[in-house]
Amino acid sequence: MQQRSEAFRESVQVVTMDGFAGYATAVAHALPAATKVMDPFHVVHLAAEKLTGCRQRLQRETTGRRGRKDDPLYKHRRSLITRTNFLTDRQKQRLNLLWATDDDHVALQVTWAFYQDVIAAYGHPDKSRGKKLMSRVID
Repeated sequence: MQQRSEAFRESVQVVTMDGFAGYATAVAHALPAATKVMDPFHVVHLAAEKLTGCRQRLQRETTGRRGRKDDPLYKHRRSLITRTNFLTDRQKQRLNLLWATDDDHVALQVTWAFYQDVIAAYGHPDKSRGKKLMSRVID
């Protein structure tokens, strides 16, 4: 960006990037007036990472080890990152059972609901409604 003319740099209003802090620092230095935004893919990916991190933390806290194939949190890891309307009835039933059986999973349920809200906001067919949904998630 430093090789571009000052007029060009001043005309840049929005910069889309992923969540890497180095990009944000570089943009703040080279384009201080530009608005920094993350694209939908990276926002959803970041939310999925947070959901997975929460699941893994709860797994270690409740069992003292990493997940094994018969552990409920590990067994349902794929269902957790699947969009709600793509879940089978059996997957929905298993997740509901997971939420109902243990109070230790409340943090995971809240994180999962947040993740689903992010996906729903970006996937809404009416973009203005999706923007309102995302504003609600952010607030």
